[in-house]
Amino acid sequence: VTSKHNDDEQYIWESSAGGSFTIKQDNSEPLGRGTKIVLQMKEDQTEYIEEKKIKEIVKKHSQFIGYPIKLMVQKEREKEVSDDEAEEEKKDETEEEPKIEDVGEDEDADKEDGDKKKKKKIKEKYTEDEELNKTKPIWTRNADDISSEEYGEFYKSLTNDWEEHLAVKHFSVEGQLEFRALLFIPKRAPFDLFENKKGKNNIKLYVRRVFIMDNCEEIIPEYLNFVKGVVDSEDLP
Repeated sequence: VTSKHNDDEQYIWESSAGGSFTIKQDNSEPLGRGTKIVLQMKEDQTEYIEEKKIKEIVKKHSQFIGYPIKLMVQKEREKEVSDDEAEEEKKDETEEEPKIEDVGEDEDADKEDGDKKKKKKIKEKYTEDEELNKTKPIWTRNADDISSEEYGEFYKSLTNDWEEHLAVKHFSVEGQLEFRALLFIPKRAPFDLFENKKGKNNIKLYVRRVFIMDNCEEIIPEYLNFVKGVVDSEDLP
């Protein structure tokens, strides 16, 4: 971890995850200001550099944080380019044009076909920054400012349900602990409602928009495990 403050020197923190670390002044390329993190992956942990795995981790733990997280990804797109051979044919046709006496519909059609052959589509690869956390934490907003459509869209993105929710409760609590909650009741009861399962509820616990856990038994009674939603605290210890 390389870090630089405006009023201090640039330092680097290094560790091999063995319980110890070193901090020293860094004389490499200056950052100017900010922090750069470089991770060296172990041979048996290479899955964590795959695009799919990185997206899963960000969606689970940092989907609602306030600043954008971007990943440079490789994509493909179709591009229309000129066909060199068609250009050469066009030159030949241009040179022979004075010798042609009759111009009919058939020749016009051939000319149109020739124009069409001038271009072809190819697939090219390119890289771009893709924002991974586009879903905004609507529970931080005032309930009066949120439409039913916004609640519906958020419910579907949170639960992957194809139906709208039956009811929603959006509230905040202030006191010894401060938190905001956004709870939904689905239209249909889950098929495994009365089965003994590992997951006791469907409430996701966040602290300052960072995901902590989704199986906190103290949040809601087990008999209300069909309720889905989020609880976000600013000062949870």
